[in-house]
Amino acid sequence: MKTRFILIQTSHAGNVGAAARAMKTMGFGDLVLVAPRWANVLRREETIQRASGALDVLENARIVETLDEALDGISHLCATAMTPRDFGPPTRSPREHFEWLLQRRTGMEAPAEPSPLADLALEGAEPVVPPAAREEGDQGRGDAAATGGGETGVAFLFGSERFGMANEDVYRCHVALSIPTNPGFGSLNLGAAIQVIAYEWRLALGGFPVRDATPAPSRADAAQVAGMLAHWERALVDIGFLDPAAPKKLMPRLNQLFNRAQPTPEEIHILRGVAKAMSEAAQAKR
Repeated sequence: MKTRFILIQTSHAGNVGAAARAMKTMGFGDLVLVAPRWANVLRREETIQRASGALDVLENARIVETLDEALDGISHLCATAMTPRDFGPPTRSPREHFEWLLQRRTGMEAPAEPSPLADLALEGAEPVVPPAAREEGDQGRGDAAATGGGETGVAFLFGSERFGMANEDVYRCHVALSIPTNPGFGSLNLGAAIQVIAYEWRLALGGFPVRDATPAPSRADAAQVAGMLAHWERALVDIGFLDPAAPKKLMPRLNQLFNRAQPTPEEIHILRGVAKAMSEAAQAKR
């Protein structure tokens, strides 16, 4: 199932680059621009700089003159309209709508129609909407979610930075998505709004695994811990903290402490260095 981001009459080249970057970070790549201000917007320097490496999204993006041309293969339209209208599609939060949409598509019992939420105030744009299941190059939630429910594709529509979406475009959509924000300040720029929507949709599809920033540490083995404890026992005797005639349960307690700490071999070396320093300091005072 296709996932597409559609920007209508975008006036700032940097926002196109920011949109490409936001999409690629969440694994989406289908971008269509409807009648942008600049005919060469995909090649403008500001666009390329703001894309921060998402050049493949820009290279594959399409520019069309009408919204109809941008909707090929799409069956579910999500508006991002922040201005209240006398009528139109229901307003839902991204997370709420995605849960409903995926349950409906996978044949599960869909929850009741979500209650309307406050509209999203975008800085020169409109509430943003999330993408749908897998498309070529996208990593989705699974075959059931990607093929069920009869939907052929989902599109998220964003109006111009200054005026938002036209009424006739909003009326064509199945939902108006609204990102829940601070009631006193809900201003999001276009790139930030697209990033939130793309993240929420990717999360609904199953998300990406979190990768450790550092390699998993190796743990010291039992022999290394036992050797370090023996070293500490001698050092504690040297400084007068441990009475060898009445050791009580000091060393077993320390053994349990270090078992819980799960020190690495490097940390064992540090602890042995501390024990050595304690012994040397005690001998120097004699």
